[in-house]
Amino acid sequence: MVRTGHCLLALSFVAVACREVPEATSPTPPRLLADAQSQASSHNPTWWNKYLFLSQNGPMTGGAPTGSTIFGNVDVSNECGPQSETYITVNPNSPRTLTGGSNEIFRLPMRAYFSSNAGSTWGGVDVPLPPPLAGTNDTRFGSDPTLAFDTQGSVFYGFIVVFFSAAFNTPSNGVGINGTEMAVARSSDGGSHWPLLTQFSFEGGENHFNDKPMITVDQGQASPFRDNVYVAWDAASGGSSGGGIRVGRSTDHGASFAVNRADDPGGPGRSIGAVPFVSPDGTVYVAWNDYSANVIAFNRSFDGGVSWGAQRTIAPKVIPFDIGIPAEAVRRALVYPACDTDRSAGSHRGRLYCSWMDLNGAGNTSILLSVSDDAGATWSTPPSVVGQPPAGHDRFNHWLSVDPVTGEVTVSYYDAAGFSTDIFLSRSTDGGATWLPDLRVTTQSSNEHDCSGLFPCPGINYGNQQGDYEGLVSFRGVSHPIWTDSRRNQVPFPGCPRNLTMEEVFTASVKN
Repeated sequence: MVRTGHCLLALSFVAVACREVPEATSPTPPRLLADAQSQASSHNPTWWNKYLFLSQNGPMTGGAPTGSTIFGNVDVSNECGPQSETYITVNPNSPRTLTGGSNEIFRLPMRAYFSSNAGSTWGGVDVPLPPPLAGTNDTRFGSDPTLAFDTQGSVFYGFIVVFFSAAFNTPSNGVGINGTEMAVARSSDGGSHWPLLTQFSFEGGENHFNDKPMITVDQGQASPFRDNVYVAWDAASGGSSGGGIRVGRSTDHGASFAVNRADDPGGPGRSIGAVPFVSPDGTVYVAWNDYSANVIAFNRSFDGGVSWGAQRTIAPKVIPFDIGIPAEAVRRALVYPACDTDRSAGSHRGRLYCSWMDLNGAGNTSILLSVSDDAGATWSTPPSVVGQPPAGHDRFNHWLSVDPVTGEVTVSYYDAAGFSTDIFLSRSTDGGATWLPDLRVTTQSSNEHDCSGLFPCPGINYGNQQGDYEGLVSFRGVSHPIWTDSRRNQVPFPGCPRNLTMEEVFTASVKN
């Protein structure tokens, strides 16, 4: 994603990371560092730090197919870093088939990962980018992965394309953003090949930023809109027909998309983190962070995304946009909803679930949950706290998945004690009323602040850190979280720009 308001900070840390590393210093006390980053007044797109690095340094070479390795959990990417912002999906007709994706921070394309054995091993390939625009020094990069399967075995990979001009390594010579657009690639073999790429919703110039898309497919067996593909994102160009929360719908398996606006068309359009989800009867829902009104907002469509009702509110919140916490002090932890519907045959079939991060009374971040049993007309209040967060811990970069077979609700997130982070799962078997004991997934902690006391550390990409979100999918009693992990960031990797592995993409398979 791209974020405004952090440009100077991001530039300073990118510059430090790309030049000779200063002498080691003692780590800054966690809350002091977080508080120092907490005064943002505006917001760049979430892909901004990737743009800054590429425009100043040029892209890293690479892109050869890769295989996974085992380090307690599974290192899916196993290549030159850094990677961040991860997503994962499962083929409902073949649950051992998983497909994932991530940002490649030092490279131009998106990365796709594929597994045919329930996540035990993985392969990795690049997803094709569209050609650059015509012009001097034109190039482009992808950002913000999101994936979903349809009922016919095709998997769709959505992302943003950012077009920019750059005479690499000479930033004063024609650097500038020429536009952004949405792209959806399609694979029929689980993600090892991506022959179809559909481009749409191009916005020219530097003041129209498409950002942070999320994708879903209507998998309802009885839905009149079965296999419709929906992509939701924010077009951060303010309160006009060109801004706000957009939804693209495809009725031809991703070959084309029609786009409309789901938020209040007369509103300020200051929103981020749109997520689409579909009920068993084909009703399409979209939730997002309206940081102008400081609420988690919501809308619904009963006609397959052709039209939308009036914007509604799920819940008010404390944090408008993001917050600097010790474990994500530079990048900052983003507020966004992660939502799903119960498509099982259980007692909560049709229930809507939406979760988000917010500040608790002790000054730390927790994951909250609200549910609806009347198609989003009303939502449970006050929202409940997911899991059992320990005192003094921050939780962020969450995702939520409802098992379409069992109806169990699972939420993944980073749990951070100061700078140290681990991936945890919280699971509910009673529709979110209560939670089983939180389960630690990571076999080794990460630290995106320092490397055993060395700060700044050349093995950390401070502009992105853990990114803005991580992925999760649950199916038939098994959950598959995927995340950004820095346990190997100091491992030598000859040929990489810093000769270090840096941030990697990890996953695990957890039986409930």
